[in-house]
Amino acid sequence: MSEKKEPGLWEGFKAFLMRGNVVDLAVAVVIGAAFTNIVNSVVKGVINPLVGAFGTKDLDHYSSCLKAPCVMKPDGTVESGIPIMWGSVLSATLSFVITAAVVYFLMVLPMAKYLAKQAARKAAKEGTQEVVELSELEVLKEIRDALVAQRGSGHSEP
Repeated sequence: MSEKKEPGLWEGFKAFLMRGNVVDLAVAVVIGAAFTNIVNSVVKGVINPLVGAFGTKDLDHYSSCLKAPCVMKPDGTVESGIPIMWGSVLSATLSFVITAAVVYFLMVLPMAKYLAKQAARKAAKEGTQEVVELSELEVLKEIRDALVAQRGSGHSEP
């Protein structure tokens, strides 16, 4: 009687890492982190200054005072009062919306179109195969009918 050897801890870990979805996930996380830096740079370097051009300061510095008087130190720490930093929330929201839009329009939408084309090609290929099978079936039926007709005419002669 031979016992099946259970895979060891290291072998199981290697098998887990070598699965395609784990590697794909790792690549997605790394690319996502790099992409986040790009989006944050666009928001901080382009959008915040544009908003600041219409207002009086950078978007991150917009705030309201919940408990007056709100006094902020130059390093951004609160000296007195309770400020609500809604500008930084708006900036983060813009970063999220821009990231989501870019991911959708540059990754999700093209991939969906590609998969739809692949499915249409596969369906067309299967449809052509069905037509070929049907035409072969029709030809075989005609041959059968011709053979039956020949046999029928052969048996009626004395």
